[in-house]
Amino acid sequence: MSDIEELARRAQETGTVIAVAESLTSGNLAATIGAAEGAGDWFAGGVVAYRLETKHRVLDLAEGIDPCSPECAEQLARAVRDLTGADLAVSATGVGGPEPHDGHEPGTVYLGWSDGDDTGHVLLELDGEPEQVIDGSVNAALGLLIDRMRR
Repeated sequence: MSDIEELARRAQETGTVIAVAESLTSGNLAATIGAAEGAGDWFAGGVVAYRLETKHRVLDLAEGIDPCSPECAEQLARAVRDLTGADLAVSATGVGGPEPHDGHEPGTVYLGWSDGDDTGHVLLELDGEPEQVIDGSVNAALGLLIDRMRR
């Protein structure tokens, strides 16, 4: 069973509503989740906030927070969960590459999660071209959602 199939099965069985906030993945995570079986019943949707100004305006990212940081990932996850009323949210932010950005190496990605009881993050250090970093981030975010639903 693929990760997206497992996520769909778990969400349907538990009645968990999921949301996403994306920066570096540019909507790829939402597109993957939205194509899953029964997503209309358990996927609240998401926000693609690529520009820093959009993160501030739409997801209330605090001024001065590094967009490639644990704090940013956690704030984005909390904000999209609150915005959509979801039970569980995940966020993806970081540097896809191919060049370093603001002192962060390409492939530095933070995934955030928030489930109402707790919030946290995971650091990924991915190799490859930007497309590979995006794909790796999407796959890791699916795994993170599955892991959080097992708790």
